[in-house]
Amino acid sequence: MRLLVINPNTTASMTEKIGFAARGAASPGTEILALNPASGPVSIEGYYDEALSVPGLLHLIQTTPGFDAVIIACFDDTGLDAARCLTDRPVIGIGEAAYHFAAMLANKFSVVTTLGRSVPALEHNLHRYGLATRCARVRSSEVAVLELEHPGSDACNRISAEIGRALAEDRAEAIVLGCAGMADLAGRLAAEHGLPVLDGVTCAVKLAEAMVGLGLKTSRLGGYAPPPVQKLRATA
Repeated sequence: MRLLVINPNTTASMTEKIGFAARGAASPGTEILALNPASGPVSIEGYYDEALSVPGLLHLIQTTPGFDAVIIACFDDTGLDAARCLTDRPVIGIGEAAYHFAAMLANKFSVVTTLGRSVPALEHNLHRYGLATRCARVRSSEVAVLELEHPGSDACNRISAEIGRALAEDRAEAIVLGCAGMADLAGRLAAEHGLPVLDGVTCAVKLAEAMVGLGLKTSRLGGYAPPPVQKLRATA
């Protein structure tokens, strides 16, 4: 099984971190191909960055052969619907995967993300996925995405402090980390706070393996019907 894991931003160090987390979760025999576009925003923090990153994301799906499923490793689930139009293979956003896992582990979960400007997009997705009532609150740690790439940053401590507030104020029973760049923090934070802390990258890998193992494919009817050939040629 070969999983194409796409970091839609252009920061290679984050792609390496995402790939490492994905390989740690993958079963024996699952190959992880972690890529990022050659052009686009260096980080995705809000609607504008999302829009800029979609062409590069779609181009990678169109030009990378031989994958069994696609994982979009941006917690905003950037370009998810458009990506599903390009292939009948499962396409999984790390946000959607983590939310569903959390909803099966706890009555209420909170999300701890990066900057405040990212909060509305995540709240919108939760409503769209039908899970808004299971989420107590989407919280911003005010940690910029690229701070997560700096070894000397106090980002983890600030995220941990926000988790503490989620426990006290939201009565959260689980925490979802709202950024692919936090993929390496879940285990440490779960041990520190004594509750499930979910990273979307690892959740998406296990979900992708299950879908591929079951032979499931994306519907080609209705909204996920493939675009006309002439439009594919125009964007390739």
